[in-house]
Amino acid sequence: MIPKVFVSHASEDQERFVLTFAERLRQNGVDAWLDKWEMLPGDSLIDKIFEEGIKEAKAVIVVLSKFSVSKPWVKEELNAACVKRINSGSKLIPVVIDDCDIPEVLKSTLWERVSDLSAYDSSFDRILASIFGTTDKPSIGSAPQYVRSFVSSINGLNNIDSHVLRLSCEEIMRSGGIFVNPEKVFFNDGRSTVPMEELKDSLEVLDGEGYIKLLRTLCDDIYHYQITTYGFESFANECILNYQDKVLAVVSALVNEKLIDSADIQKKVSEPCVLVDHILEVLNNNGHIKQSKLLGGSSQVYNISPSLKRMLSSQVVWS
Repeated sequence: MIPKVFVSHASEDQERFVLTFAERLRQNGVDAWLDKWEMLPGDSLIDKIFEEGIKEAKAVIVVLSKFSVSKPWVKEELNAACVKRINSGSKLIPVVIDDCDIPEVLKSTLWERVSDLSAYDSSFDRILASIFGTTDKPSIGSAPQYVRSFVSSINGLNNIDSHVLRLSCEEIMRSGGIFVNPEKVFFNDGRSTVPMEELKDSLEVLDGEGYIKLLRTLCDDIYHYQITTYGFESFANECILNYQDKVLAVVSALVNEKLIDSADIQKKVSEPCVLVDHILEVLNNNGHIKQSKLLGGSSQVYNISPSLKRMLSSQVVWS
């Protein structure tokens, strides 16, 4: 829909600014209402200006100059535009082309000042934007990767700490390693995907709260670390889909299948070695099994408690 705009001005400003300004508005999709174009001999000034011009306008542009601020007709048009703005929420756009006293009623309205009447492209663009209700405000882009990767809080950790812990645990599940190299997890082409100070602070927090164990050395700017059993369990409960079902599958392999070697259990349940080793470690720490570590990283279970068998029958191992 083409917006209709009433241009209020003094006749002294018509040739030096208003006429070309209104023509330019029309060239840019605005139905500019100018008395020079709209009024013919015999027309009623009041009917044409107030009933047709201002009443039907989406916006009123008041051209303020050393001439217009003292004109009675401009004051009347301004008063009508202010009432219309209050009643209907229409636009009232002051365009200041001279050093002049601004009417009191416009003191709280943002003006557009035109200093050079022959070159005012940026001012004109802002006036157009106001008429059409558009803005040159940049659109919102995508959040940084480390923010997009946030998960819900893990065990009460804040978002950054949860993110760092999650990516660290996912890395050891992929690699099957024991230690985490932060440069491999959080750096891409030599640049940190998480702000460096945030990453350092997060690792210190996770270390202090027992989720990881930092391997502090004098030569490293950022330390390698190991995920603790507590840290991985916190991650698993929050981030691994159907984690309790996977725990039950390992317990079933122990109790029902009589498998005692961690490698055999891993093949049976078809889960990553890191996850199976972690579940066995938690069972061992909780007193449900006893296991011994073997050379090469695997382990063997040599005792299964009756309580674990009972837990399996109730389908609850731990919560």
